[in-house]
Amino acid sequence: MSEIPTKYSDADLEEFKEIIQAKIAHAQEDLDILRGTFKNDRNNGTEDTSPTFKAFEEGSETMSKEANVQLAIRQEKFIRDLNNALLRIENKTYGICRVTGKLIQKERLKLVPHATLSIEAKKMQ
Repeated sequence: MSEIPTKYSDADLEEFKEIIQAKIAHAQEDLDILRGTFKNDRNNGTEDTSPTFKAFEEGSETMSKEANVQLAIRQEKFIRDLNNALLRIENKTYGICRVTGKLIQKERLKLVPHATLSIEAKKMQ
């Protein structure tokens, strides 16, 4: 009877590390773009348009900025979760479900590399 592995091999961990580092780089680019929208000046060339239109635009601009702030917060949390996953790789605890103690499926980790729960544990929630 074959033994059930309790942790991923160094080669597997290196593969996950590359996936995570690529996701962090991409997420950081997205975050920089979001932050850039905060710094944009408020002049969108609407000085010569009707006051009603300007009021609508300012309202939608405020909503858009609030949405961007929420996206930025979510993106920062995603990056933090990915960095925590890198720490688990360094500690060789990556890919172990924090509820069941079993290995999280490789396919799940490739899709959600910051996952700390197996599908089994996720369904129990």
